[in-house]
This record gives sequence, structure tokens and C-alpha cells, in this order.
Amino acid sequence: METIRAYLERKHEELRLLNDCLRSRFDLPCPRSADEVVRSKFQITAALRAEHELQEWKATETAWSHTADPVSGPFAFSYDYQRADLTVRGPSFYELDWGCTSTAVYTASGMAAISAVLLASAQIVEKADVMVLPGSYGETLELIRGFVPHLRLEVLKLPLGDAFAPSNSPRILLLDSCSFAGAFEAALRCNGSGLDLLVFDTTCFAGRSGRIRRVLRWARRYGIPQVLVRSHNKLDSLGAEYGRLGSAVFVQGNEHHQWRAGGVEWARLASETRNAVRLLGGAALPAHFPPFAGSAACWALTQRRVAAILRNGRSAARYFAAKLPSLSAELHFTHGLYVTLRGKRALNEAAARQAAEDMSSELRGEGFPIRHAGSFGFDFAATEWFHDATTDQYSVRVAVPDLPTELWNDLAAAIARWWMAHQR
Repeated sequence: METIRAYLERKHEELRLLNDCLRSRFDLPCPRSADEVVRSKFQITAALRAEHELQEWKATETAWSHTADPVSGPFAFSYDYQRADLTVRGPSFYELDWGCTSTAVYTASGMAAISAVLLASAQIVEKADVMVLPGSYGETLELIRGFVPHLRLEVLKLPLGDAFAPSNSPRILLLDSCSFAGAFEAALRCNGSGLDLLVFDTTCFAGRSGRIRRVLRWARRYGIPQVLVRSHNKLDSLGAEYGRLGSAVFVQGNEHHQWRAGGVEWARLASETRNAVRLLGGAALPAHFPPFAGSAACWALTQRRVAAILRNGRSAARYFAAKLPSLSAELHFTHGLYVTLRGKRALNEAAARQAAEDMSSELRGEGFPIRHAGSFGFDFAATEWFHDATTDQYSVRVAVPDLPTELWNDLAAAIARWWMAHQR
């Protein structure tokens, strides 16, 4: 259990880390509330982006100045027109096992990264099956169905059985960190020797999460080529959503055969992905690389804040299961960062959106740190409509915040009371 005092001291450390990246620093007393934390964090990150633009004024889209040397904290960049050939030198957002090497292709968002990888795979295979688990990200499924015709989408069901068995066509597993916990665990208990490629969306796991390393070890055990795709503006910027940034990281172990599977040569996938980013205009912006990332202090603070969110998430799941047994949609996503609540009658998108807005507005009026906002990983609870693409059902997502234990418990109780009162 974290006390309010300990929480505010930890948040002061986060704010100091951000503030120290500024040339013109703010006067930064210890915050007195969660609202002060949020306001200060977003003010500082806005100032960081503004300073970056002022300092890097030569680094324009047309690359007109050969004396430009754009940087953002530990990251250094080189590129020509429109960043089509963007090269990034800097720390990794992951902690990979010893002996692994990686190649990173940075993009303007997480969806830009996974879109580039899946579209680029058309240059490697004529047709392939792509398998997804229950709870996978809805927009990814929409992308595959609507824009990647060479991939046949297969939504798996439990029990998985021999779902990963060899087939006549290449088989790609799209493993999503927002899948349901039971499905995610079941996948890692399967024999993966029949798979030809693993595309792992790590967005909902911290970059140094042991679950990422566990998945990579599982894939290496069966000689499966691995690509990590990620949106970085959620868990990699201390809850401030520093900027839209994504990446596709191609992981290479010591096994020489690793990037050839099922007779398919996947070694070209990184270069084809880079080419897809160029043609789609999805290259990353240097200004969106958080200048505080990669330091030991940032890793330590990220680990502590994600641990706090996970603790709050587990307590929320238990509380809603007891208080809202018939109104809880899904309480056990594998990441533990949010839960979903269903209506007494089936919700559509508009009704779910309005419920998220009304609940946040009323509880915020009572003084709770909650907002109607997309995304997750904040220092406030965030509510938004949620669409389960595998069941076509709508619910309200409650993203669990990094808050002290007592305050979060009070807020969770208020959410349960409000939801029960408005679903009668």
C-alpha cells in the first residue's frame, strides 16, 4: 500500500526528471494533489516540445540545411527529405536478453508500425494466415480485414488445441498485449513449431517487462522469427503522452536459421517495412522522441509507476467482480491496465461514449481524478467507449491510474456506485 505522501514524493521525482531536460526550468515545488501532478507534467512536456522546435529550427521537412544536427535528449537523427531515410541513434525502449541483436524502424504511431509490417509482408509471401487471440486490438483487426488482402484473418478460440500446427500456407501469430489473460497464457503453453512469424504488439507492457522476454524466449525455442511493434506514447513517457511515436523492432538471436521458417525467407522484412514506411509517409518525428527516455532514473520510475498501476488494476478487478458481477465485461486483460464494464442492456458506440463522459464528469465534480479520455497509463483514471472486435459488443473501458492506494480504492468504489445507479 502506497501512502499519499509517498506517492507525491515519487511524482515529484518524475516531474524533476522531466524538468531537468529543459533549458529554462520551471520552479518545481512538491505537488500537493494528483491534479497538480497532471497539470505540471503536461505543462513541462509541452515546454520540452516547444524548446525542441526552437533549438532545431534548421531541421525542417525539406532538410534544406546541411548543418542541421537534430537531437532529442539521448537520441540523434539523420535524414533527408520528408525523413524517408530516417536513421535514429539512441537507447532501446526494450531490455533484450544477452546475445540478441535488433533492428528498429521508427514510425509516427503504433498503428503506422504494425501497418507497415503487415503490408510489407506482401513482398515476402503471396498468401498467409494471420492468427489473433480473443481481445486483440480492434483497429488491428480492422486493418487486416480492410487493407491487407493477402493475409487471411483467423480469430482463435479457447481451448487453442493444435491451433499452431503446420499448414500448407505460411502462418503468422499476431500476439497482442491487450489480449485476454487466459488466451495469452494458453498461447505460450502451445507448441509454436508450426508458426512462420511472430508479430508481437508490446504496447501494453512496460519495455522491460519480463513478459516480453518470456514471449521472445518462447519464440526462440521454436525458431520463430520475431517482430515487436509498439506505440510509445502510453507507457514510455511517464504518463504524459509526450508524442506520437511507434516502432517495429526485428529481433535476431544467435540462431542462424531464425529468420528462415517454413521455407519462407523473412530476412528482408525489415528492409521492406522501412520501404513501406517511406511510401506511406509514416516516418517518425524527431520531436516526438522523449528526451528523458533511456536513463536509469527513467527506467526506475517507469517500473515503479507501472507496478502501482498493476496493483491498482488487480484490486479493481477483485472489487468490480464482487460489486458488479453481472455488469463487468472483462476484468482480466493480460496487461492489467484497464477493465471494461457492460450495460444492463446492450450498449452501442454512442451510448458507451456518453456513459463514459457522464460518469467521468459527475465523479470529477465530486473531486476525483478521472477524465473522459482515450489511452491509458495516466495519473488519472480515464474512461472511454470500448469495442470488442471479436464479439462486436460495446462497453466502457476504465483505464486504471497511477494513484495512491487509498485514493484509488475510493475512486473505484465511486465508479461502482455510479455504474450500478445508472444501469438500473
